[in-house]
Amino acid sequence: MLSISMNMTLAFTTALLGMLMFRSHLMSSLLCLEGMMLSMFILSTLLILNMQYTITFMMPILLLVFAACEAAIGLALLVTVSNTYGLDYIQNLNLLQC
Repeated sequence: MLSISMNMTLAFTTALLGMLMFRSHLMSSLLCLEGMMLSMFILSTLLILNMQYTITFMMPILLLVFAACEAAIGLALLVTVSNTYGLDYIQNLNLLQC
């Protein structure tokens, strides 16, 4: 159990570092966000199953729902930016312009 938790914490940290390093490309940022959400889901599921909290069995499902909403909004934004500008390099975009 400890090794799985350590690996998931390392996966979350790696995804967070990837998010900080590759924040100029939208696709890389979305992949890092999905990695963070997946590691949070696995960690919360393991914690709930290990501690046997019966009242919080819905928390991983709610986390998956929010992850799916985040992925849908992120992909819609990626498609919109790619169709409008032709690339996903968000460093050059001025998002305050209409």
